[in-house]
Amino acid sequence: MRILNYGSLNIDELLTVPHFVRPGETLSVAERNCFPGGKGLNQSVALARAGADVTHLGAIGTDGKFLADLLRDNGADVSAIRTTDGATGRAIIQVDRNGQNSILLLAGANADFNAEQIEKALDRFSAGDWLLTQNETANPAFIITEAKKRGLSVALNPSPFDDSILSLPLSLVDLFFVNEIEGAALSGETEPEKIASTLLSRYPHARVVLTLGEHGALYADERERFHVPARRVPTADTTAAGDTFTGYFLASLLSGDSPRACMERATAAAALTVSRPGAAPSIPRKEEIV
Repeated sequence: MRILNYGSLNIDELLTVPHFVRPGETLSVAERNCFPGGKGLNQSVALARAGADVTHLGAIGTDGKFLADLLRDNGADVSAIRTTDGATGRAIIQVDRNGQNSILLLAGANADFNAEQIEKALDRFSAGDWLLTQNETANPAFIITEAKKRGLSVALNPSPFDDSILSLPLSLVDLFFVNEIEGAALSGETEPEKIASTLLSRYPHARVVLTLGEHGALYADERERFHVPARRVPTADTTAAGDTFTGYFLASLLSGDSPRACMERATAAAALTVSRPGAAPSIPRKEEIV
């Protein structure tokens, strides 16, 4: 099985600050670094480093060629990445002394995709393959619908969450990757078990993976439900933790691992990620996972 990851490609500007800037405040930045990023890029790097056969569908400006180079160097197929006349997407990321982050997004080239371009990419995939997507790209409803028509399974990470998510054809989703905020917005519940129960009641044939930060992650489907605790590590930067978890879980699932094995491997990979600075550069390779 192959994975088409329709996702964002960003240039991340990471600002190290004593605390997140408050309204009306001028705050000195301790350090500034630029990294390759975007939820889509991070997930494709994680998938590729985990050993999956992943093709990235996305767009960059002329200033973003190094993002496609990075994906290629990590083993992802970049033949579906197009270069536009506009600017590459950007993320302005504040990271505080505790390693927590706050992110501002500029869509840039990520918003420059139409139905014809999406159909052309999907033509290269067939029944049994997977689509992974999130909410930093254009026309997510169209690609989900078209992927299902062609027999692909659909994994959705509804991040960053906004009201547009609720208008997506969520009944077509086979696997939800959500954190507590996204899960609560989708379900109307705040307690993890209730979030999972509500989502399964609405989408009974789907799988739900609910990440809980330092409290680990919850897996649920119509047959089983269990919790996996987080691994305790020093925290440097949490930016790519969820994307690493998503990539490693999906890669493990497609290799035939049980849900529990997928959760354990994804948890171990995410723990390594948060112990390192940056987004994509912090994602571990499969040889590092124990």
